[in-house]
Amino acid sequence: MPPAPPAGAPGYGYPQTPPQQPGYGYPQTSPQQPGYGYPGQPPTGPNPYAQTQQGGYGYPGQPQYPGAPVPPQGGGKNPFKGKPGAIVAAAVAGLLVIGGGAYFMFSGSSDNKKPVADKSHGAQPSGSASVDKGDGKGNGGSDSSDINAGIKDGEARVWLHENETALTQNGAEQHGPWRLGDVVVKAMYKEVVGYAVADGKEKWKVSLDTPICSAPHDTTADGKIVFGVQENNTKDAKCNQLQMVDLAAGKAGWKAPVPSEGLFDIMVGGDMAISGNTVVLARMGGASGFSITDGKKLYGTPKTGNCRSDAFAGGPKLISVGTCSDPNNTSMDAPQSELLQELDPATGQPKWNYQYDKGWSIRRIYSMDPLVVYATNKDKKTWNISTFTPDGKVRSQVDSKSQLTANCSGFGIVDRQLQDCSGTAADANTLYISTEGKDAGDLGVGRSNDIVAIDLGTGKEKWHAAAPKGRMMEPLAVEGGKVVVYIEPGIDDEGAAIATLPPTGGTPTITLQSPSAAASTEQAFFSPRITWAGGRVFLLNGRVNSPKGDQRDNSILSFGK
Repeated sequence: MPPAPPAGAPGYGYPQTPPQQPGYGYPQTSPQQPGYGYPGQPPTGPNPYAQTQQGGYGYPGQPQYPGAPVPPQGGGKNPFKGKPGAIVAAAVAGLLVIGGGAYFMFSGSSDNKKPVADKSHGAQPSGSASVDKGDGKGNGGSDSSDINAGIKDGEARVWLHENETALTQNGAEQHGPWRLGDVVVKAMYKEVVGYAVADGKEKWKVSLDTPICSAPHDTTADGKIVFGVQENNTKDAKCNQLQMVDLAAGKAGWKAPVPSEGLFDIMVGGDMAISGNTVVLARMGGASGFSITDGKKLYGTPKTGNCRSDAFAGGPKLISVGTCSDPNNTSMDAPQSELLQELDPATGQPKWNYQYDKGWSIRRIYSMDPLVVYATNKDKKTWNISTFTPDGKVRSQVDSKSQLTANCSGFGIVDRQLQDCSGTAADANTLYISTEGKDAGDLGVGRSNDIVAIDLGTGKEKWHAAAPKGRMMEPLAVEGGKVVVYIEPGIDDEGAAIATLPPTGGTPTITLQSPSAAASTEQAFFSPRITWAGGRVFLLNGRVNSPKGDQRDNSILSFGK
């Protein structure tokens, strides 16, 4: 664990302040041990390019290291960054595992409000009624009476939908959920569906001609979103089309091709972000910014010196991570540096730059406002969490001996997926993040963890708050000065719950409790994406398969006010 840097001078191995530049989850239940490079974890290094291990029927496996971000993708010696020729060779090999409906995608959760960093994606709930294209006869979820059996006074009713859509043999990743007024929306395969928040009835469905292959974390303020979609329905189709969907109206809008940014832009993968009225799409070999109004291209790959932007995070601002090549060392094993920037969404021009030392790889963004960035160093087997000021200067770096963790999705060598984490929340002065579970038995049951509050001014821990015995919990948002947390189902059939923690820590106070009959269903969600918005929690299964006989995968579940 690196020590806290002295004031004004980051410690050895930390990203250093650069010379002046031109202006411009969900807790896992397995007892596996985490690997190197993450908070509080031992120095044993996994294959940085390995996909997740095979899990249960029809699913990709659980992440190798429970609760932590995916292994660092070559922090410092990534042979694919900054070397277009190597990208092509890697992509050819990668296409062997992409076919048949397996896509590189991401989603997450954030909010445009300041300074709270909660989990509502994009447009905020409002009192306006939604468009209802159907007859209102949706079933409100499969076996909804069973999961609410024996409901007690004060408990919140749960609604559930199972997947009924026929998919390819590899299934499909789900994106979202996004709440807009009285509708919550998810996207999957060739459909975007809006459900009534209160009871889960289907309100509308937008059918697409080809599968979704990438999705941004946020919507615009008025509920528009742009997806990356395949050019056709073949297994080798490129992800080179954009499709706008107005989620507030439940209608598809413009569709536009993604122009190539050069010889090595092979349209594999997709890392998208929305900020203002701009959507950016990064892929292997290029990046582009587009107007959400009409789909017209605004700019190509943002470049600063020898650095090219290859990952983005959106919401209240547009953050870019660029890989910087060394013109004096073209070896594939040469250590590379990375550049953190805030860009003007409309022009792609940088507002500020922050250069990380060679060997550091920016892995995740835990909060957009304030900006909190998680990075790893593969060679040094260490990690760093830094908070930045609005003008791109280091405000603090975390000093913690706790096994800090966040629930982060993503796999493969294509997408960095900067915002694909739940399990963190922040306000102007404090970061809230979970610890790893403890007291695990042989079967990985009965684990408990803490939520740690970290002072963003100093990087020091302020307090720990323990989850209920035998339960895991993670922060979702900060509302009214209190930390909103999700408590997973218990081993004694306790249903999942929402609770709050005061700004001074202490014992969580449960504010929403789901019925015990829902516990097994809630536990069955695979790598769920959890959104808290407007007094309700939404669990979206990370991946679903085709219906098979009487087998159905859970798709989306919700309870709340």
